[in-house]
Amino acid sequence: MPSATMTSKGQLTVPVEVREELGLDAGVRVDFFKIENGLFAIRPATGSVRDLNGLFRGRVKRPISIEEMNRAIAKGAARSR
Repeated sequence: MPSATMTSKGQLTVPVEVREELGLDAGVRVDFFKIENGLFAIRPATGSVRDLNGLFRGRVKRPISIEEMNRAIAKGAARSR
């Protein structure tokens, strides 16, 4: 059974076999889920940006320029103030 030791800063190094099984890479956040008293499970909180490929397929009629994106962001930021 894989194990880890917590540092004085509360950090753990996840054993390589667990990282591989969960598909964890550096910088990936994990969520902790309480299963019962004293027992938790973890799972990746974020996926790869590659997982987003095709998410909006068919929703955009034409490509949008960087300038159009910047205008939309500025417009949204102005509304939230």
